[in-house]
Amino acid sequence: MSDKGESYKVISDNRQARFRYEILETYEAGVELKGTEVKSIRQGKVNLRDGYALIRNGEAWLLNVHISPYESSGTFFNHDPRRTRRLLLHKKEIRKLIGKVEQEGLTLVPLKMYMKRGLVKVAIALAKGKKIHDKRETIKQRQDKREMARAMKRY
Repeated sequence: MSDKGESYKVISDNRQARFRYEILETYEAGVELKGTEVKSIRQGKVNLRDGYALIRNGEAWLLNVHISPYESSGTFFNHDPRRTRRLLLHKKEIRKLIGKVEQEGLTLVPLKMYMKRGLVKVAIALAKGKKIHDKRETIKQRQDKREMARAMKRY
């Protein structure tokens, strides 16, 4: 029996977020979308780089994520590329996030968008902004790992 239910296809990955922020926790959220947005997402025309999430009036919202208009249909039925989209999370998760975001000054950043069992999901992270010296440290650690891997290959 195949494990088809748990397989997922990554559509867009926000690699810049892992460089700019220190990731503390991740959550899986559904996204409320229009038909042309889903078609465009299936084609992989999504940019998460400048995106972020907010919690307003007890609901989570995904802002500044660019989903290109669907090209095969006319312009009449198409969507606004940078439209604010609602994230589908449980009330308990939203309450927990409200406390973390407001009291500790953390931000919500989308890490990746993927299809899971035919549904579009977004992995959002509770993140803390890195300072410049933290970024330098991350780069140094990455270079050290590469050098160690090269040394291990030789021997």
